[in-house]
Amino acid sequence: MTVAAPVLHEAEDLDAALADARARYADTHPRSRAAFDEATEVMPGGNTRTVLFHGPFPFRAESGSGATLTDVDGHRLMNLLGEYTAGLFGHDHPRIRAAITAALQNGINLGAHNTYEPRFARRVCERFSAIDKVRFTNSGTEANMMAITTARAATGRSKIMVFEGAYHGGVFLFKPGIETNAPFPWIRLPYNDTEAAREAIRAHGDDLAAVLLEPMQGASGCIPATADFLACLREETEKAGAFLIFDEVMTSRLGHGGAQSLFDIRPDLMTLGKWVGGGMSFGAFGGRADAMDLFDPRRPDAIAHAGTFQNNVLTMAAGIVALEEIYTPEVAVALTERGDRLRERLNRQAADLGVAVQFTGMGSLMNLHPTDQPVACMADLQAADDRVRELLFLDLLAAGFYVAQRGFIALSLPLADADLDRFAAALEQILVSRRAFLHR
Repeated sequence: MTVAAPVLHEAEDLDAALADARARYADTHPRSRAAFDEATEVMPGGNTRTVLFHGPFPFRAESGSGATLTDVDGHRLMNLLGEYTAGLFGHDHPRIRAAITAALQNGINLGAHNTYEPRFARRVCERFSAIDKVRFTNSGTEANMMAITTARAATGRSKIMVFEGAYHGGVFLFKPGIETNAPFPWIRLPYNDTEAAREAIRAHGDDLAAVLLEPMQGASGCIPATADFLACLREETEKAGAFLIFDEVMTSRLGHGGAQSLFDIRPDLMTLGKWVGGGMSFGAFGGRADAMDLFDPRRPDAIAHAGTFQNNVLTMAAGIVALEEIYTPEVAVALTERGDRLRERLNRQAADLGVAVQFTGMGSLMNLHPTDQPVACMADLQAADDRVRELLFLDLLAAGFYVAQRGFIALSLPLADADLDRFAAALEQILVSRRAFLHR
């Protein structure tokens, strides 16, 4: 007598598949596991950067070259994560390495004005039309902190409007349950809700210093703003006398001058991140000259803005080469178009397979989501199953492709068309094999 195998419910099938994928990963990463166990002795969770953690334990990188990452277990991975946009130039671009090496010859830290910083500042101002004048920071978090401070000082107002799902740095994460945000008087609204934004700006106008947003929310899953939404924010902030601040730490790589150039909207202030500094530790904020001149130390009422490494020669030298020689506006436009083509190709592939998967994003930045429903804000992704995200992430790792566990992809310059073809083919095989968990 033959006994039929028990029929599992879908959730149990998915849990079993995920358990198998985790076990497979653990079996093939013994040295990463040992490194993780050792790291937990001196760091909480063996980790000092939460976004890089994934279960059952993170792999431990040993080296990187071009767009290839090698872990301590000897696995070679095609790096499609691109250091969350900061790794635009790959792991070891020769011209950036040469610039850093040359700068080192004259001293690691000079503790004085140096010859690199005005040249770099001019390149930044020329690249981004919203920036009349600029100041440097050590990170995107600091850049957004200073942009907020600038708007509050310039307007004499206190409130800052932000949007659910936004990530503006380590102390600016607007998701449920976050208790570590800087204590500014926030006004929080749904992203891409034009009428709610219009009403709120008008209601709070007398004490609204700024509206801060990403033209495409990155950490929430590469959710672009609509043109109507951004146009409304520009119109209403001008009427209210409030600042419009674009956080372009991620999206500044898009088009010839950041996402603002694609939407043809000029913010009052904008912030930048590490790719602009050649992938080094870097941030910047800049915008209208009248606001930025509040930091002019020749003024008796100048705002102080200090930071030991804000003008460090390594970042300044790398940033000059990055903007002048490597990621020119023409190259930026080409990479943006290349990313758009890849995202469209992957979405056609998912549609042809009949699976509930889509890639959202703009240009070279995109995010895989296990849903076929429209995505305009973070709330639209609540029904997407995080177990499916993890399963696809582990499947891609096993196939030799590194993306974020949440499905985020940031293309880097060393990636060739053949690399992207390989990725598309591997993803297609994975989606076919996991079709049972990707119902439309």
